Amino acid sequence: MPLVAREFRLRRRPVGMPTGDDFESATRELPALGPGQLRVKNLFLSVDPYMRGRMTDAKSYVPPFELGAPLEGGAVGQVEESHHPGFAEGDVVLSMMGWRDRFVSEGKGLTKLDPRLAPLPAFLGTLGMPGLTAYAGLLDVGALKDGETVLVSGAAGAVGSVVCQIAKAKGCKVVGVMGSDEKGRWLLENGCADQVINYRTTPKLRPAIQAAAPDGIDLTFENVGGDHLEAALACSKVFGRIVICGLISSYNTTAAPPGPSNFREILVKRLRVQGLIVTDHARRQPDFLRDMMGWIQAGKMKWTETIIEGLERMPEAFIGLFDGKNLGKMVVKLA
Repeated sequence: MPLVAREFRLRRRPVGMPTGDDFESATRELPALGPGQLRVKNLFLSVDPYMRGRMTDAKSYVPPFELGAPLEGGAVGQVEESHHPGFAEGDVVLSMMGWRDRFVSEGKGLTKLDPRLAPLPAFLGTLGMPGLTAYAGLLDVGALKDGETVLVSGAAGAVGSVVCQIAKAKGCKVVGVMGSDEKGRWLLENGCADQVINYRTTPKLRPAIQAAAPDGIDLTFENVGGDHLEAALACSKVFGRIVICGLISSYNTTAAPPGPSNFREILVKRLRVQGLIVTDHARRQPDFLRDMMGWIQAGKMKWTETIIEGLERMPEAFIGLFDGKNLGKMVVKLA
């Protein structure tokens, strides 16, 4: 009897905030394995803010998702059956074949994982793409120096929480901006930040940041944009740097968002502002894993996940990213 896989497809391109109706569940009959093929059962699936950009049919740094085709994303799975010389039954692998419970592969794009190193969801977060984003963004794009003052927006998210901890491991003072008191407590209790600001309960970000870092900000790691970016420009030191990793506040807007009203700060303070796309830094993967494992063993790196159970809840988990429902990495666990 043929094996049937479940998957999610993009039914229509979202306008504004995505809804469940933008997605459709479907089934696909998997073929019998041929020579050099293997079948993987997914265990954990990733949802990430960048996926929103791929749901829009617009020119970007990565092609858009196709309507009616299976969605893609990070996934950790286990080999169920293999006719491939490089993979054995039981191997744990990382892939970009998310949003589905099973798939057949010829091995391209699969990376073997050592489950003894960390819990499996960590390979989608701290030890995965978000972790590498934080590492390359801080050290390569941001040129972080020991002892600097660092401002991080989205500080309790998958990328932001790693940014905070790498900066702390480098002896920096860290000011984290996040959207709930619970997230702020987690950052403080785990030594991820020196000061935290709940932007939802803070009337104005600029004076709050100035109070937390009266001497100014050397480096900003920007994940949110909008008024967060305006405040970062205002609070930056002369010759400060701003790494633009994400602009999640504008991902679901239906009209072009206004630019920073204080754009002149870039000129007056001679700021360096640079965008960050993690795929530009793939060569840093070995250095990232080496340093990350060292920080973990030294007790300088902690993580948490928000785990949603069930493939049928993939759209719910994805949409939850834009409501700030995740503490750390948002992951969907399959039965």
